[in-house]
Amino acid sequence: MMEKGHGCSFSGMVSTSTLSCTIVVVTLILVRILYVILWGSRPFGRRATKPLITLIVLGSGGHTAEMLNLLVVLQKDRFTPRFYIAAATDNMSLQKAQLLENNLTAENGTRVRNTAQFMQIYRSREVGQSYVTSIWTTLIAMIHALWLMIKIRPQVILCNGPGTCIPICAIAFLFKELGIRWSSIFYVESIARVRRLSLSGLLLYKFRMADQLFVQWPQLQRKYPRATYVGRLM
Repeated sequence: MMEKGHGCSFSGMVSTSTLSCTIVVVTLILVRILYVILWGSRPFGRRATKPLITLIVLGSGGHTAEMLNLLVVLQKDRFTPRFYIAAATDNMSLQKAQLLENNLTAENGTRVRNTAQFMQIYRSREVGQSYVTSIWTTLIAMIHALWLMIKIRPQVILCNGPGTCIPICAIAFLFKELGIRWSSIFYVESIARVRRLSLSGLLLYKFRMADQLFVQWPQLQRKYPRATYVGRLM
């Protein structure tokens, strides 16, 4: 009887210890998530003058046109080197980005060396692709995004709507949570989105992955109060 009692007592101590460890781990995770959310929404300090490694995610068609219009007014000397990423099936976006960088180099003559790099990433889901098969392609895209994030180690990520940005932003957010690398994510919603966020914007908003999410219509900001209304940018 005594041995049985001691066994029950030991089992209870183990269960209590396991529960305590679980509570501590969960608490630390929640504190880290809260820290990332609170500090992630703060822009770079004015005294931060060092160049920032910048990753720019391009979409197809209108997304690329809008992003390139934004890049025209970007402080090129501060956001450098620049890495452009587009979906592997997008044959035009990187060409347009390269043309923009070539024009920038020509305008500055030989004083500025073009350090821009152009890369492709697997697309999570093609237009019209079934959701069942997209599970596999999304997994491939996540692995590819992980490799790109390790290789580039960006400090800033700029995106404006294409689904291509979701794996990259998800990996960047995970890296912040784990304390591996802090990449500030800036998302600019397309001007075509007047009443509702795009799926990409909604995911970044709901899961608080974007450090700052900008919208171009006041009614959109009223519907999503954590977004920042900046007026028409394009």
